[in-house]
Amino acid sequence: LCLSHLEQKAAAVLLTLLQMGVKNIRLGPSLPAYITPNVLDVLVQNYNIMPTGDVQGDIQMMMEGM
Repeated sequence: LCLSHLEQKAAAVLLTLLQMGVKNIRLGPSLPAYITPNVLDVLVQNYNIMPTGDVQGDIQMMMEGM
């Protein structure tokens, strides 16, 4: 799942997805300012949240279920 945070609603969507237990979420095109390094560590450990990379690489990883 790839979530773009260009809209303010994306924060609410992200929190909803986390509450539902959704994992392997990619955030981009850059990490939002409210995700500090400590918050990112918790999100990575518990939900496998990751920043987006290049389009082809992200698509390939998503197709592989990563």
